[in-house]
Amino acid sequence: MRVLVIEDRQKIARALEQALTQAGAGVMVAEDGEVGLSKALEESFDAVVLDLTLPGRDGLEVLRGMRTQHRTTPVLILSARGEVEDRIRGLDLGADDYLPKPFVLAEVVARVRALARRGGARDPHRFSVGDLTLDGAKHEARRAEQRLDLTAREFRLLEYLVRAHGRTCTPAELLENVWDYRPGYVPETNVVPVTIMRLRQKVDADVPVKLIQTVFAEGYALRPTR
Repeated sequence: MRVLVIEDRQKIARALEQALTQAGAGVMVAEDGEVGLSKALEESFDAVVLDLTLPGRDGLEVLRGMRTQHRTTPVLILSARGEVEDRIRGLDLGADDYLPKPFVLAEVVARVRALARRGGARDPHRFSVGDLTLDGAKHEARRAEQRLDLTAREFRLLEYLVRAHGRTCTPAELLENVWDYRPGYVPETNVVPVTIMRLRQKVDADVPVKLIQTVFAEGYALRPTR
């Protein structure tokens, strides 16, 4: 489970990060609305924990921006604004749950887990990063609504990178999980960089935002950059 926490108060953000991490989640923290919205649109998360009072961009604006860009990631709003009107506004804009401050960390974790399960149940085979979408059930990939003509191996590699949620994957890891080589075996072949090159030509051709990154001396990652 990967969770984005958008919260400007460092003490609360750190407490949420620690509780969610202890529950087995991978956590990214954004301390203002602009950065939070950018992360929510550019990367893939199983749930978002969102404060309403944020610098840069209000939490409701972040939520509106996500839903306008068709990001269906489940959102749990946390805010000291406990009035009914604020809850209604958040839910009307597409929030999935609302918990007023002060809150109990265990309850936040439980609600995030429930939202992540609900979100996964909606479409467990569909993934998106920016304007790239993958449908694992159909073995179909699209970039900016244009279908990509991928071989079976290229699709498997792209899907593995997407599922890594921006993490750098080593060539050995890719050989083991995409090419099915036995663990620890490193063949004398350049099949990984060659396939990455071909995949990059199809995924990142003629678009301003590149997705497939080469991380020097480490491996490859799928994350947006200009």
